[in-house]
Amino acid sequence: MIPLPELSRRRRLLVLVICSSSLFIVGLDGTIVNIALPAIGRDLHASVAGLQWTVDGYALVLASLLMLSGATADRIGRRRVFQVGLATFTAGSALCSLAPGLGWLVAFRMLQAIGGSMLNPVAMSIITNTFTDKTERARAIGVWGGAYGLSMALGPVVGGLLVDSIGWRGTFYVNIPIGLAAIALTARFVPESRARRPRRPDPVGQALIVAMLGSLTYAIIEGPALGWRAPVIVTLFAVSAAALAVFVAYEAHRTEPVLDPRFFRSAPFAGSVLTAISATAAIGGFLFLATLYLQDVRALSAVSAGLHLLPMATMVALGAVVSSRVLARRGARLPMLAAGLGLATGGVLLSQLTATSGPAPVAVAFVVFGIGGGLVNAPITYTAVSGMPVSQAGVASGTASTSRQIGQCLGIAVTGSILAGNLGGRPLRSGFVAASHADWLLLAAMGGVVFVLALVTTSQWALGTAARTAATFDTGDPVTGEPRAPGPLRLLPRDLPQGP
Repeated sequence: MIPLPELSRRRRLLVLVICSSSLFIVGLDGTIVNIALPAIGRDLHASVAGLQWTVDGYALVLASLLMLSGATADRIGRRRVFQVGLATFTAGSALCSLAPGLGWLVAFRMLQAIGGSMLNPVAMSIITNTFTDKTERARAIGVWGGAYGLSMALGPVVGGLLVDSIGWRGTFYVNIPIGLAAIALTARFVPESRARRPRRPDPVGQALIVAMLGSLTYAIIEGPALGWRAPVIVTLFAVSAAALAVFVAYEAHRTEPVLDPRFFRSAPFAGSVLTAISATAAIGGFLFLATLYLQDVRALSAVSAGLHLLPMATMVALGAVVSSRVLARRGARLPMLAAGLGLATGGVLLSQLTATSGPAPVAVAFVVFGIGGGLVNAPITYTAVSGMPVSQAGVASGTASTSRQIGQCLGIAVTGSILAGNLGGRPLRSGFVAASHADWLLLAAMGGVVFVLALVTTSQWALGTAARTAATFDTGDPVTGEPRAPGPLRLLPRDLPQGP
């Protein structure tokens, strides 16, 4: 990357606050929108599938554009792309608050996601470029990740207060003043930077990713209503599979692919992708189902539902901190095993809840599941970049972030489809408990997948595959271009982003 003039400590801290605010509003938006789903459903007369699209429309666009936005920022300027992202996300939030119908709300949520894709990866690049001292950078990344934990903890309560006092539209108001302030502060204090040798655009690869994810998500969400054997559903599944096959073949022949298929020869990298998809699918499915359970089945207010979710969100935030510290001392295996066990146990406990379960069983199930969700995040990024050459670390980390969004998108799509199919037209209040039983056990199975992957991807065999994969890449110095002896990447867990 092109070095910047040395900034004062005060200026660097301001840059950190500005970048952290972007992660805060994105994290806050995700949790408070989930709290608002029942109110949105009642006001806009949305079905379960409609509520799925409210969340998945955002996650789908975000997953599709994360890597493109990061590469574009490296090429045309990180501050410029960051400002465009802030403006787009803020404008999308304002439009969401004015949406006259469900279709408009989903469309404006997708606009939000276009802006959101320009925030987190670009903010991380700005922080890395601003904090050149390794120790100071590690602390800055810790603060940046802490902003996400804070948004997770505050989101359920803030969302509940806004829904009960202003209505669901108020959940989008909160983004507007923060976004406008961040735009002004970015223009004043954040320096411009670009990569010395940015990656070449890959529009074909990007289009194939959109086609694959879009067709798969649409088929899963609309399958229960249209029928799994309906020609349009079968066609969409076929399009998704074909797009994946073409993507793998096409990217294998590009000099600078958006995602090099050779990465998947590394068991830790491939495992991190599967772990990210499984874990975030479980967390996304949990938030979707738990919100409906608390408000539609238990008839709790939005504030009360938010308070019930607060212990889970707090465990997610605290678990990320604990996991990072264990990583530094013991490696990825222990936190990944504990995360898989927590998700699996939490899913089983959730499957036992009824419409009249007391506060204690609900709290225990939520806390146990939250512990698993918090512990898994840091090991995902750590195992994704572990063993990779330095020149590929950014792409590997970006792929892990994209995998998280794919997991959330698929988790909500699958759990919502199972719920809608099992309801069979019955109202949520009377049919949810029986209809959601298979969903909770599916979340437990995803935790089991994380547990097994932890055993496989941290073995000596897996580490050997990572070393062999690293040796296949050009390990020339990414700045000077001079050749360098092959060697795997060695990063401390504190040097890695802890957010999504």
